[in-house]
Amino acid sequence: MAELKGINKYREELIQTANAIAAPGKGILAADESTGTIGKRFDKIKVENNEANRRAYRELLFTSKGLGQYCSGAILYEETLYQKAEDGTLFVDLMKKEGIIPGIKVDKGLVNIPGTNDETATWGLDGMAERAAKYYAAGARFAKWRSALKITDKEPSELAILENAHGLARYATICQENGLVPIIEPEIMMDGTHSLARCQEVTEHVLSVVFRVCSEYHVFLEGALLKPNMVTPGHESSEYKTTSPDAIGKATVTALARTVPPALPGVTFLSGGQSEEEASVNLNAINAYNGHKKPWSLTFSYGRALQGSCLDAWKGQKDNVLAAQNALLTRAKANSLAQQGQYKGTGATGGDLYEANYKY
Repeated sequence: MAELKGINKYREELIQTANAIAAPGKGILAADESTGTIGKRFDKIKVENNEANRRAYRELLFTSKGLGQYCSGAILYEETLYQKAEDGTLFVDLMKKEGIIPGIKVDKGLVNIPGTNDETATWGLDGMAERAAKYYAAGARFAKWRSALKITDKEPSELAILENAHGLARYATICQENGLVPIIEPEIMMDGTHSLARCQEVTEHVLSVVFRVCSEYHVFLEGALLKPNMVTPGHESSEYKTTSPDAIGKATVTALARTVPPALPGVTFLSGGQSEEEASVNLNAINAYNGHKKPWSLTFSYGRALQGSCLDAWKGQKDNVLAAQNALLTRAKANSLAQQGQYKGTGATGGDLYEANYKY
């Protein structure tokens, strides 16, 4: 594959960063909720959505001692990249001390694609090169751009697949030319009544198009990561509660084996609205499945599935910080074990974290 000239400046750093994030037993804490989205989280625990509370909560996350044993990276919202702890230490410096690589959400959200049945594309390419350079200077070393594709018996349309693939590829090359490892996220939504087989079919098709377009745009795969959905039935499907983790593991690994180039260092799954326990058990099943060769690290990039019990424990109270941090570490450790195929599970199903038509 040809490579863009600008990538040469950062080539070795991109490789090093991507492989560090995909290190064995480690994954990503996705703490990149927009101001509106974290407000929804705070509403559930009756905490006011203001800058002081957002800063306090994220300080709780990044001062959790030992988090770096399980999380190699954390994705931040732009506000968080520049925030400081109560003692004046930048959050990015706290993260680096813990061995956690700072990342940044760079997309600007979803917009409807005209001529489709409310399918969406992601916007934010305008000015991205300048923003990426600014984020790199502030300490970020990887980035995230989320595309969201709806799934029915007729969708996603080819128009939506191509539009999102081109956006992901353009974003990836812009990031790489500015020193940021791009996480390529073509999420097939959990919404709907689709079967496991239908999800696998669509996942394979979407990933094949995404990587074909990435090749056309000369994305440097050794310095990139993938953040896909796991292959699961739709949340409203009759199969959702009866499909085993082993079946999800097999379908997911099969879809990846058929579509994802081995040059890519890691696959960092999104949880997509699964409960904390479901996300861990299914990740474990993916890593335990041995029906295909797995040349990439298969790990986690979880937001809700790492923070749900942490938020519930915190409730905005200083006295609850340690309990909240322990809840975060419990889930991080579970997913670290799942990344290695060693998680035994708790037997609990956990609270439902699903949100229809989820937006950050």
